[in-house]
Amino acid sequence: MTRVTVYKDKRGSIMGYKVDGHAGYDEYGRDIVCAAISVLSQTALIALNEVCDIDRNDIKYCIDEDKGHLSVTIPNNLTKEKRLKADIVFETMIVGIKGLLEEYPDYLTLEYGEV
Repeated sequence: MTRVTVYKDKRGSIMGYKVDGHAGYDEYGRDIVCAAISVLSQTALIALNEVCDIDRNDIKYCIDEDKGHLSVTIPNNLTKEKRLKADIVFETMIVGIKGLLEEYPDYLTLEYGEV
C-alpha cells in the first residue's frame, strides 16, 4: 500500500508531501496504481521548479525508487505569486490522488500532517 501524506503549516498552507511504499496492485512494472501515483507526485515536484519558478536548490526532496519513497518540501518564504502557483500545483496533485483513492481504496491512503 502507498501512503501519501500532505504537510501543512499552522496557517493551512501546503509545505510539502511524502509518498511511501508500493501500491501492490500488480507486479513490479505492471502496477498501474503505483505508476499513476508516481506520475502525479513526480510531476508536482517538477512543476514546483518549472511552473512555479521555485529554484531547484530551494526545494528539498528525496527519492528512493526501490523503497517507493518521495518526499518534497518547499521553503516558507516564497513570494505571494510563487506561493499561489505552488498551491495550485499541490491542489492539482491532491485532486489526482483523491481520484485514485476513489477507484483503488485498498492500495493507497491520503493523510494530512502539520509541519
